[in-house]
Amino acid sequence: MQVMKWSVIALAVAAGTTQMAVASQQSESNGFVDDSKLNILTRSLYMNRDFRGDASQSYREAWGLGFIGTYESGFTQGTVGVGVDAIGLLGVKLDTGRGRVGNGLFPVGSDGRAEDDYSEAGAAIKFRVSNSVLKYGDQFVALPVFSTDDSRLLPETAQGFLLTSNEIEGLELNAGHFTALNEQNQTYRDSSADGPIESLDFIGGTYGISDNLSTSLYYSDVEDAFQKYYGNLNYAVPLAESQSLAFDFNIYQSEYEQEFTNTGSEEDNTIWSLSGAYSFDAHTVTLAYQQSHGGFDGLGYYYGVDGGGTVWLANSVQYSDFNGEDEKSWQVRYDLNMASYGVPGLSFMTRYLTGYDISTPTGEGEEREWDVEAKYVVQEGPAKDLSLRLRHAKYWSDSDYEPINGNDLTDVRLIVQYPLSIM
Repeated sequence: MQVMKWSVIALAVAAGTTQMAVASQQSESNGFVDDSKLNILTRSLYMNRDFRGDASQSYREAWGLGFIGTYESGFTQGTVGVGVDAIGLLGVKLDTGRGRVGNGLFPVGSDGRAEDDYSEAGAAIKFRVSNSVLKYGDQFVALPVFSTDDSRLLPETAQGFLLTSNEIEGLELNAGHFTALNEQNQTYRDSSADGPIESLDFIGGTYGISDNLSTSLYYSDVEDAFQKYYGNLNYAVPLAESQSLAFDFNIYQSEYEQEFTNTGSEEDNTIWSLSGAYSFDAHTVTLAYQQSHGGFDGLGYYYGVDGGGTVWLANSVQYSDFNGEDEKSWQVRYDLNMASYGVPGLSFMTRYLTGYDISTPTGEGEEREWDVEAKYVVQEGPAKDLSLRLRHAKYWSDSDYEPINGNDLTDVRLIVQYPLSIM
């Protein structure tokens, strides 16, 4: 399997050599200071979950204010450019209580109360030669086999090496070695709820075959846990004016080690999804199918120790990922962009998903989810780029799957964000 995947990457590289190499970014460097950027994202997040089953805590509610500061220096001039990036994170509790904690927004003390505030800072050094950058230190990562999560007040951060190369037009290659992952609601090193990372390595890339067709292949190895292979194919088809079709295929192959499964044996899982989206005027209708093969104890595709966002699948939605052992799931989704009706920046989305044939220790489980979302982004004026987003999800599961994926619930989130560019 691995040999086959790397042979495909080699073909992509060979195909890329027929393209003209892109101009060297390092040769166009303006220096350490002149190319520097400083941004601060202010985020207010209110979140509540109302559990409708026999949960020990039936209601969880929290409201917080987060500040995400990122500084990116330019690179020094010369053959090898050197720069520094820095991250500063601050979360402030606005409201919650000892009986309402549990949504993952804040650290919780030994007394069961959420901390009033929490903060984290980190930095990374980076080197650039031509169009290749090697970065070491604290950073955010967004790759299909290692993706830091940003679904709460503050994002996860990772510590390690990341190499990104864009030497050939249309081809991006990535390789990384990471040794720590910090949870979204924690500040100490390697605080992932799934346990510390001994070592996580990955390699892969994305190749744009044409303006409408791209493909990705990645491999990762989490020491004493699992190995993963990932593939993607994305194809867009323009039809007529204001009409298009887009297809997206994703697949993961995971090989779980005996030390990780605690079942006395090694286990495998293959999960794939295929979605098709038809866009016309202000409307987009999407259909998606996802299927999981294999797993253990009702769990199919597993992620978390390799980043809380490492689930690049069509049916990974607001609450559930529809990734149970042997699970099959369908999704139907509708999006509406109100710009065509004279309200630019306003959009709506709704989707319904159903999953079934989930293998569990007690039988075959089922789950369902219905999501509704509204978002508005201010288009001009002093508050330009201020966004308001309301998300609502209802989730149901039967008694066979409930012990694995949780009780029936309603999930409501109100997110207000304002990005500010300092320099």
